[in-house]
Amino acid sequence: MTRAARSLGSVLQKEAVRSVSSDVNFALTRFPEYTIGNNNVLIEPKEEIKITPLKDIVAKETAQLLEQQRRLSVRDLAKRFEKGLATAVKLSSKSRLREVTSLDKHVLLKKLRDILEILREHVVGRNKDDVDEAISMVEALAVQLSQTEGELFLEKEEVKKLASFLKKATEDAKKVVEEERAHAHEEIDNARAAMQRIEQALNEQENISESGEKQDLEELKKEVQEARRIKMLHQPSRVMDMEHELTALRAQLAAKSIYAVQLHKELEVCKKVGQIKTCLYELEGLESLGSCLQIISHMENNPEILNWSIQWYRIQPGGERKEVISGATKPMYAPEPFDVGRFLQAEIVVRGERVPLRTTSPIEAAAGLGSYVEALVRKPETVFNVVVLQINGIDHPSNSLYLFHVGKLRVKLSRGRTIKAKEFYSSSMQLCGVRGGGSAASQSLFWQATSNLSFCLGFESPRERNAALMLARRYAFDCNIELVGPNDRY
Repeated sequence: MTRAARSLGSVLQKEAVRSVSSDVNFALTRFPEYTIGNNNVLIEPKEEIKITPLKDIVAKETAQLLEQQRRLSVRDLAKRFEKGLATAVKLSSKSRLREVTSLDKHVLLKKLRDILEILREHVVGRNKDDVDEAISMVEALAVQLSQTEGELFLEKEEVKKLASFLKKATEDAKKVVEEERAHAHEEIDNARAAMQRIEQALNEQENISESGEKQDLEELKKEVQEARRIKMLHQPSRVMDMEHELTALRAQLAAKSIYAVQLHKELEVCKKVGQIKTCLYELEGLESLGSCLQIISHMENNPEILNWSIQWYRIQPGGERKEVISGATKPMYAPEPFDVGRFLQAEIVVRGERVPLRTTSPIEAAAGLGSYVEALVRKPETVFNVVVLQINGIDHPSNSLYLFHVGKLRVKLSRGRTIKAKEFYSSSMQLCGVRGGGSAASQSLFWQATSNLSFCLGFESPRERNAALMLARRYAFDCNIELVGPNDRY
C-alpha cells in the first residue's frame, strides 16, 4: 500500500513537471551561443547587425503563427493541471479515511487487550497460556498498527507537498498562459499589420511597374524609330573606318571617269564629223553600276524629250545584236547587274528618223559589290529596309519602313508581323530595276510577286538595291529558275 502510494505520487510529480516544461513558451527557445576564453571566462559573440529581407520576415512570421497553432490551448492546459489537482485531493481524502480506520483499530485492540487481561485473571492452567499468547498477538498487532500509522503519516505529508506543488504549478501555468495569450494577440496584430503593409507595398509596386513598363515601351518605340531613321540616313558598310577614304576615292574616280567619257565622246565626234544629227544628242552620266544614264539634247528650242519615242538596248561587246530592254522607254535609265559588261544603246525616233546613242564602253561593276554579295550569300536570309513607292502601279503615299526578305527559296515583304506578300521563286515572278523613275531609279526595284500584285520598292542605297537583285537571281538560278524583268527572257 505504501509503495503504491509513493510510486503514484512520483508519477504525478513527473507528469506535472513534464507538462509545464513542454507546454510553456519561454522567451529563449535555444541555448545561448558563447565561447570559453582564458581562465574559463565565457565570451559572448558580438551580434552583427543584419538587414533581414522582407521575404524572410514574412516566412518567419508565418512559421511562428503555425507553431502557435500547434501549441495546446488554454483550456487543455487548465484541464491537465485541474486533473492533477483533483488526483491530489482524492489521495488526501483516502489518507484521511485510513487515519480514521487506524484510530478505530487502536480502540478495538485496546478493548480486546483489556478483555483478555480480565479473562487471564479468571482462568488457570492451559487456558491461561492461550490467553497470554492472545495478548502477545494483540500487542504485536498494536505495534504493526503503529508502524502503519507512521507510514500513513509520511504519505500524508508527501500528498500535502504534492498538492501544494500542483497548486503553485497551476497558478504559474495560468500566469504563463495569460502572458502567452497576450503575446499571441500582439503577434497576431503585428502579423496583420505586416500583411497590410506587404499588400500595400505590392499594390504600389504593381502600379509603379505598370507605369514603368508603359514608359519603357514608349522609350523603346522612340529608340527604335530613331535607330531606323539613323540607319536609313547612314549607308551600312562592313568596313566603317574606311568609309571616308572610299568616298573620297570614289569622288575622284567619278570626276576622272566623267572627264575620260567626255574626251572619248569628243574623239568619237571628230571621227564622225558627217553625222550631225547624232551630235545633237548625248548620253550623260557614269557608265557604271549604281549610276543613271540620261539623254540630253544640244538643240536650241528643242521640243520635250518625253514626247519622243525612246527604246533602250543591250549590246554584247564585239557584236551588233541588240537585246531589247523591256519597259525602258524613258530618257533616263539606271543600269542593273544584268547590264554589267555590256554596252547600252538608246534609239530616239525624231520626225521619223532613228538616232542611236551608245555608251563609249561597257557598263562597269560597282566597286566591292561582288565581295558584299558573297558575304550575304553565307546567310540563310538577307533583310533589307525598303519603302513602298507603288503598289500595282498606283503611288503609295506612306513613308513607313518595310522589310524585304530575300531567302534561298522565297521572297517576302513585311511590316512588323504583317506580311504584305510572300512568294516562292517561280517562272511567273519578275524582279528587275525600275525603268525610269528620275534620279532615284538607281535605288528602286520592281517586283511582281503574282499576276495581280506588283510593288515598286525604294532601297537605302544603290548598293543595297543591286545586292538584292543579285541575291534573288542567284537563289532563283539555284532553283532552276531564270529571274529577270518583264519580257527579258532571251
